[in-house]
Amino acid sequence: MNKDEYIEFRLDHQIGWYDKNSSSAQFKYKYFRRFEIISAAAIPLIAGFGTGIVPVNLILGILGAAIAVASSFEALSKYHEQWIEYRTTCESLKHEKFLFLSGAEPYCEENSYRLLVQRVESLISKENSEWFRYTKKPSTKSNDDLESKK
Repeated sequence: MNKDEYIEFRLDHQIGWYDKNSSSAQFKYKYFRRFEIISAAAIPLIAGFGTGIVPVNLILGILGAAIAVASSFEALSKYHEQWIEYRTTCESLKHEKFLFLSGAEPYCEENSYRLLVQRVESLISKENSEWFRYTKKPSTKSNDDLESKK
């Protein structure tokens, strides 16, 4: 693969992927947080001024439960962390691309294309490793471990 193909089919594709997914995670994070803030602010208003056909306690209970569910979904999905990590990787990839295309340090040497590939793949690999480490379940003891303790 030559440098133009690498930039177009690998680097630009990765920049686009991280940009799109960072924006998506940011939107989801802010959506959940706004919902929590608005719902939490509504609780004292409804408690203080609520009267009507629907029991106030029911509305307050539903809002409280909805806040807990929204907060749990956001915490489980880690949208804030995804937003930050994906944006950081995206901007780092853009930075490497611009340095390479302008021939700036460290890409002013003869082996600049190889260095670009190494640095880009290192950034992608680092982010993938972080994702794997983050999503990996805690290991359980194997039968061998249990047998050795007998």
